[in-house]
Amino acid sequence: MVNRNVLVGIFVAAGVILFTVGIYMVGNRHQAFSRHTDFYTEFSSLDGVSKGSKVRVAGMDAGEVITVDVPESPSSRFRVRMRIDDKLRGLVRGDSVVTIDTEGVVGDTFLTIHAGTTHAPSASEFATLPSKESVDMSELLERGSGLLNDADSTLKQVGKQLNGTLEGAKQTIGNANDIIIGMKKGRGSAGMLLRDEALAAQVRKTVTNVQDASANLDLVSGRADALISDVQSRQLPKKADRTMDTVQRAASNLDESAKQIHQTIVEATGPDNQGVGAGANISETLSHLNVATGNMAEDTEALKHNFLLRGFFKRRGYYTLTDMPLDRYRKDRVFSNPANYRAWLSATQLFLKDADGVEALTSEGKQILNSALAQSGESLVDHAVVVEGYANATNIADQLSSSRYRAVLVRQYLERHFQLDGTNVGAVSMNDAPPDGVGHSRWDGVCVVMVATGKH
Repeated sequence: MVNRNVLVGIFVAAGVILFTVGIYMVGNRHQAFSRHTDFYTEFSSLDGVSKGSKVRVAGMDAGEVITVDVPESPSSRFRVRMRIDDKLRGLVRGDSVVTIDTEGVVGDTFLTIHAGTTHAPSASEFATLPSKESVDMSELLERGSGLLNDADSTLKQVGKQLNGTLEGAKQTIGNANDIIIGMKKGRGSAGMLLRDEALAAQVRKTVTNVQDASANLDLVSGRADALISDVQSRQLPKKADRTMDTVQRAASNLDESAKQIHQTIVEATGPDNQGVGAGANISETLSHLNVATGNMAEDTEALKHNFLLRGFFKRRGYYTLTDMPLDRYRKDRVFSNPANYRAWLSATQLFLKDADGVEALTSEGKQILNSALAQSGESLVDHAVVVEGYANATNIADQLSSSRYRAVLVRQYLERHFQLDGTNVGAVSMNDAPPDGVGHSRWDGVCVVMVATGKH
């Protein structure tokens, strides 16, 4: 009986300790045991910011939005109350500016308090910080479209003027050719002069008279000098030079505007710093948005069934695999567990490059994926799935880009074809090195991992 009471006491004490640790973990996540400072700011448009939205100071998570006061009239502004960790209060100055930012293209919206300058005083508690309205993406695209239309109209007008000038030059050249041909055939005064001997004699006589009049050459030269001086006094050459400079600057500005428009289009549609194109980034961002909607439900469900699983979903949820360092993923017991089902598929089996060098899943590759995963039966729907991407390129940047792109392609296909829940499917870029103890030291392709349930 005594032993039984001792066991019961030990069990109760362990439960109390676990409960206390859990309360501290929950409170620590929401910074319940930290000191905070409240500030205000105002916006004409919130763009998705609401109560509970994240607040960052100089790029670091610092707190959240406490309240949002709705304006009473269109001329008023939304008044937002923010609460941040006291550790970051020293970065908030009187000239700090608050902006509305998003994670990715359509990610979560949050507030950023930019660090102020050292000469500005620290912002006092409950102070209203200045804000900067965010730029609407649709407005930016509309401005770019208007700029392209203006450039197109300008180029069309210049083209018409150039065509007219060329036509005039062709007509002038044609007229000159006609005159020369007529002169050769004896038409006109000049033609007669070339072919008529009598007129030639008169020309010789005229030349003799010109030679006799050479004595007056000095007088004519003096008058010519006076005329040149008069032209220079009127600054006609400088005015002509300024006119040409204006024309050249206008042409240079038009060329620079065209280059800027081209650069803007290239940056908007080109790959990011990891080598992934804009289309793939948007697709992956939309997928992350679907995953994020199940975040709170997963945390609650894990807490109901097993209190210790809360840390797993908080730190290693499949929706946050992109935030997990690669070395940590390779060593994590959950993903390197020998009990996990792994389907190793090479790149030559699944992908084929198009004319632009972009890889795509082939029909044969889809059939191979279906056959490989059909062996797991209904467990594919019940288990968490991770698609590991691999690439054996010599360049590290190419490895990261290609392996990530392959993992995203396969993950999207699995979600569509097998109707999988997006919260249970993740993608991770592994370069060319799998985790230890999984049967491969190097790989080029993908590995579909079904995470085993139970203790790891």
